[in-house]
Amino acid sequence: MNAKLVIASLTLASVVTIAPACAADAAPYTVVDGTKVDAKTMEGWRTWRALACERCHGKNQEGMVGPSLLESLKSLSKDDFKKTVLEGRPEKGMPNFNGSKQVTDNIDGLYGYLKGRSDGAIKAGRVEEIKP
Repeated sequence: MNAKLVIASLTLASVVTIAPACAADAAPYTVVDGTKVDAKTMEGWRTWRALACERCHGKNQEGMVGPSLLESLKSLSKDDFKKTVLEGRPEKGMPNFNGSKQVTDNIDGLYGYLKGRSDGAIKAGRVEEIKP
């Protein structure tokens, strides 16, 4: 095998190995100016509003009866978030939402919205969809 081909093969293998890790680190939302979000995140915000999650977690996700999601999502993995929302935590008063089509259809967007709030990238209050 010639040296150029070996180097090209190693470089390609390195990129393929590294690419998934980089993709996993990407933010699960896109936000501009703190209030304009991508379509998936917008659906997450709509799901948050439709289910009135603020009754327990506060209108700005700062916590009330339920914990602050601004703090929880700093350490909660996406998988643990999904498990909590879909299966609930009945012992703590958190209902399960696995029977809600809106939640199951938009769980990734809901996570993206709340993660964006937790990261400080999305401002409190109303958001709008980024216009193409």
